[in-house]
Amino acid sequence: MDVGTLMDNGEERTPELTTLRQKVEYMVEKTFPGEKISGRVFADLVKERGGSLSHSYFSNILAGKVTNPSEEILKALGLGFGVDWRFFKDESEVVDDVVAGLQFLAKRRTGEISGLAGRGIDEDGLDPELLQFVLSLLEDGKDGRDHGHEATPGGQPR
Repeated sequence: MDVGTLMDNGEERTPELTTLRQKVEYMVEKTFPGEKISGRVFADLVKERGGSLSHSYFSNILAGKVTNPSEEILKALGLGFGVDWRFFKDESEVVDDVVAGLQFLAKRRTGEISGLAGRGIDEDGLDPELLQFVLSLLEDGKDGRDHGHEATPGGQPR
């Protein structure tokens, strides 16, 4: 399951996530890194979290046989992976937010980010644009591209 590619600097390029299969493969890789997750294990996880998804249906999604599931199935996938179910919808605006969040968590896990303090953040957490901006600052600093310019969340100098 190669759902991401590495750029020259070793960073993972955001993969193309347009089909349901691509999105589910990506979530399997990011949620259960290095593990082989069977349809039965995933179906049990969804059930534990209050949803319903058959193991054969999950396997059919991974095989690319299911391309347009019901909203109930999308919600079950969201429960199983612990993400907003709309991530799995066609042309979802949530995809970039979920990918940015996963990249942030991966950097936190590897120690590239040791902490983050936010003031005035509500229960929804960081705004997706702000999260992407924080990630871009980390990349700029890591690549030595930080030239001392302040930037706005859109990446433009002030």
